[in-house]
Parts: sequence; C-alpha cells; structure tokens
Amino acid sequence: MMIAHPIADMLTRIRNASAKFHPEVSMPHSNIKEAVARILEAEGYIMGYEVLPREPQPVLRIELKYEGERSQAKRAITDIRLVSKSSRRVYVGKEEIPRPLGGMGICILSTSQGVLLGSEAQERGIGGEVLCEVL
Repeated sequence: MMIAHPIADMLTRIRNASAKFHPEVSMPHSNIKEAVARILEAEGYIMGYEVLPREPQPVLRIELKYEGERSQAKRAITDIRLVSKSSRRVYVGKEEIPRPLGGMGICILSTSQGVLLGSEAQERGIGGEVLCEVL
C-alpha cells in the first residue's frame, strides 16, 4: 500500500498513540522517518526507536515517553504538527526558521545537509523545508 505523505502518516500515528497512552507505535521504515525519530529521541520527546527487519519492508518502532502513572500521566509530546504538506511546501531561509512556543518547542527541517533540528540548521547557516513542529 502506497502512503501519500509518509511524514504525515508518521506524525498521525505518533499523535494517536500518544493520545491513548500506548507504550509504542510502529510504522513502515524510511530513512527520513528514522532521521525524524533520531531527533525526537535526542531532544527527549521519545524514549527510543528501533528498526526491525521485516519483509517486504523494515518496520520503525518508536517507544513513546510519559511522565507519571497512566491515570495522571503527562505526555512528552503535547502536540506534533505537520507544516510542509504535499499541496503546500514550506521553505525557509536561515533567518526565517520558526521557533515554536518561543523556543520551548522544536521544528525539524529537511536541508541540503540532511534532516536537522531548526536550531542546528540556524547554527550552520542553512535553511530548508520545514517538516514539522513538536510542542
């Protein structure tokens, strides 16, 4: 089955699993999804991720992060939004990189140097396509 927008599918799966306090979520693997998961792990939004070899395509499994017991747990990811869509691509220069919640959230960009955190792209002095914002 072909997915129209793989990043949108990934973010929707994470959002839905987080809303129901699932411990993990699985999805078809791709290099860009793995790069997004690596950034989410580095920034402390998820516990971890792993790539499972399966046929016909590997599976990316993400372990979600919560604080407290289930009845009163707080999500590490309160909101995750797709910015650049198939119908409307959003490109920014190095001066226009968004800072969600005044720097309390993160944005993830696809740049000529790979998938980067917004602040890292700004340090390197490059812009790119804004994939998503995580709050």
